[in-house]
Amino acid sequence: MSTNAFGDGRRETIKIIGAIGIQCAFPFAGDELYGQHEHPVPTRGADPGPPQFFNPGQFAMLSRVADLIIPGATAALVPNYIDLVVRNNAEHKKTYTDGLHWLESKKFMKLIEKKQLALLEPVCAQVDKGEVKTMEQRFFRVAKNMTADGYYTSHAGLVGELGYLGNQVLAEYPECKIDEH
Repeated sequence: MSTNAFGDGRRETIKIIGAIGIQCAFPFAGDELYGQHEHPVPTRGADPGPPQFFNPGQFAMLSRVADLIIPGATAALVPNYIDLVVRNNAEHKKTYTDGLHWLESKKFMKLIEKKQLALLEPVCAQVDKGEVKTMEQRFFRVAKNMTADGYYTSHAGLVGELGYLGNQVLAEYPECKIDEH
């Protein structure tokens, strides 16, 4: 069976073109978007197994950061999602390694919650203002984006919190009730 010399290049081009349209909606490079589909995604209630990129200490710290960003993120397996994305992207590997090293140098896991928040909140405020110049800001921006993406595409976030019912045909649209004050 002969193969077309252009076949592989065309597939990659189509993937890139498809990713361009959604690039603004997702905080990831195009290769990460379809890279995620090459791996089995844990089903709800399934044990995701150990992290593939992060060591146990880093994974615990990542889990804590994710839970501070969105309470319940760890229960929704967000750190496992982040591990999946990061292990397939060299730039994210460096960002997370540097960011977790920074937190480790601050003894983050030994701090009480109030002090953990005091360390992260100024960086969060800077990122929210669009300031992303330092390693700490880059780390927090990526961690925050991936935590939100992972949580709100999980069962807990999408169904539990947002109330998504799936694709359904509605006989009529429910009335929107606005409580005026």
